[in-house]
Amino acid sequence: MPRARVACSAGELADATGAQLSGDPETVISGAAALESAGPGDVTFFADKRYRRQLEATAAAAVILPEAARAACPGAALVTDNPYAAWALVLERLFPEPAVAPGIHHSAVVGAEAEIDPEARIDPQAVIGARSRVEAGAWIEAGTVVGDDCRVGAGARLGPNATLYDGTELGARVRVHAAAVLGSRGFGLAPEGRGYREIPQVGRVVVEDDVEIGAGTTVDRAALEETRIGRGTKIDNLVQIGHNCRIGAHCVLSGQAGISGSTDIGEHCTLAGQAGVAGHLRIPADTTLTAKAGVISEIREAGIYSGFPHQPHTEWRRDVAALRHLRELRRRLEALERTESENGQGDP
Repeated sequence: MPRARVACSAGELADATGAQLSGDPETVISGAAALESAGPGDVTFFADKRYRRQLEATAAAAVILPEAARAACPGAALVTDNPYAAWALVLERLFPEPAVAPGIHHSAVVGAEAEIDPEARIDPQAVIGARSRVEAGAWIEAGTVVGDDCRVGAGARLGPNATLYDGTELGARVRVHAAAVLGSRGFGLAPEGRGYREIPQVGRVVVEDDVEIGAGTTVDRAALEETRIGRGTKIDNLVQIGHNCRIGAHCVLSGQAGISGSTDIGEHCTLAGQAGVAGHLRIPADTTLTAKAGVISEIREAGIYSGFPHQPHTEWRRDVAALRHLRELRRRLEALERTESENGQGDP
């Protein structure tokens, strides 16, 4: 099981999470594990009643859980209304990311008039374009390319081989994972005869503070102004965001979701895996699109939508349930038609 980079006491974890501790506050926590595999010194969490038996049998030193499960915990309990969020805080405490070791590797390439804060880190083979700014505590990992006139905000981190095209702006504490591409040409084409002419995309991408962008994700630059990702939004791997899109604050976009150009996604929206949105549409705040939902027309009211074309989730569930009976209904109809034909009641 993973051993903690920083061991803590159960009391310290309770203080960090605001949980109520049942048990010895001096219990040392030196690792983290799942309920069924945790041992002495490990912390784990319980948030799903389906795993009640594993909770009752766990050998963990401490368990993060809700009040209703406290009595079933054989060891120390960290009682909280939100075990999953508390679990995240505990892991942050036990497994802190390495501190940024400032400096510019000798193999990095830094363009003219680029500004790199003395507290930033630039790893081997990274490229920083002309007039770009890398602020304090930022970390540019190996092989990453930051184009001209970019900004990498304080505490931001770009994983290996990520790419920021010219003019891209990242706010503070933004996390961009490996091979993500921000600011590439938007997909704008003008029909010309039997072919197409590419429309120059001369805008940029702006990513606000505390955004996370997964590996292999692409965000196209705007045709004229900005493609913007709102504060605190979390984007999974392999997501496509088209040109001129505006994604509101604190959204969650799961893997392989695709958003066509000039779409406006409101705050606190969730797009599950492979959800897709056509261009020039608006998704209101607090809307959820379930897996593989396809939005091809305006959504006017917040809610949960499923299917293709999208429809309210409850309606989609009823339709899917009805479809499961079609084969049986067809069989019964054919049997009825045969009976009527045999009795001379069918069509002449």
